[in-house]
Amino acid sequence: MDWCGGLEPELDRSMIREKPADPELRESASVWLFADDGSFAMPRMGIEAVGAVWENHRYDGNFAFPGGRVLRVSRHAPTLSTLAGDGSHSVLGAGGLQFRCIEPFRKWSMRFEDTILESTSIEQIRGNFRVYVEALEPAGAKRTPILLEAELDMAAPGWTQDLRPAALARMTEAERIDAGLMGFGWRVEQVFRGTARLTIDGATREFACTGNRIHRQSVRPMGAFRGHCWQAASFPDGRAFGYCAYPPRADGSTYNDGYIWQDGTWHKARATKIPFLRNIQPGGDDVSLELESDLGVTRIAGVTTLGSFHIANPGTNGMNNNQSAAKYTWDGVEAYGMIERSSPVELCTVRS
Repeated sequence: MDWCGGLEPELDRSMIREKPADPELRESASVWLFADDGSFAMPRMGIEAVGAVWENHRYDGNFAFPGGRVLRVSRHAPTLSTLAGDGSHSVLGAGGLQFRCIEPFRKWSMRFEDTILESTSIEQIRGNFRVYVEALEPAGAKRTPILLEAELDMAAPGWTQDLRPAALARMTEAERIDAGLMGFGWRVEQVFRGTARLTIDGATREFACTGNRIHRQSVRPMGAFRGHCWQAASFPDGRAFGYCAYPPRADGSTYNDGYIWQDGTWHKARATKIPFLRNIQPGGDDVSLELESDLGVTRIAGVTTLGSFHIANPGTNGMNNNQSAAKYTWDGVEAYGMIERSSPVELCTVRS
């Protein structure tokens, strides 16, 4: 099986070294990480390295704990060198956040150390804890130091979107618009299993984890963004799934693509039951899904657990946005995985 998903292996390991000529070109890496026992969630930590502000990459991060405790950061910070100790340009970093590709499509590491803002998911839902890179910090917000280090071993081949010029030339105009929301260029997504070390509140603990990591180099116009639902998880028995879907247009057409990894075989899939964001609630939202593939219809139960909310998020055209852990059950096997959803504010009901 091609673990590179049709991309050239070195793409995953060769970070952009110098400021690109195109101010819209970006390199992005992000990780969603969850403790196997459900006691900790990092529903996205990512770097957006954009040509226009190359000297100061933006990084965003969410940390969620039982009881509704959340920590959040969104800021620009000085760009770190791409050079690793082995001479490769395999590092993407800014400020206290660093990702490193150790082996393309097989092994990555991450390290984050910073003092960031703390509140609760309820305060996020109420609109009182809005932390964005260009927004004023919430008045009186508590600051908490946190350190997270993780080693990530990929658990399934890369699910890739190769949207470089040759692929775009074969698309319809509607398909090209949706491709732009993924990014004109290339993108890879992989579920992983790994180990992590978390230091917070003066205590350090190590734990087994699972999650999803993304790496892309692309130009990404977001003007046509109309919402989405994105889910992925890796299970203890070796199975995995992932998909992303956008709401259908008036004619029923849309982007809806995914996969199932089972018994060492890759199955292309399409979601037929999609839990678009409708309920704004800290946890307990039913996010069960169905995927159609050559295996037939695969049904996976899901419920949100530890999450972060971004009400009227400027990064998603003013929509409500939820980035969360979810507890998934597939034929009796349980795992924690990720879900990210965006929907227009008027379609959402607050149930805090």
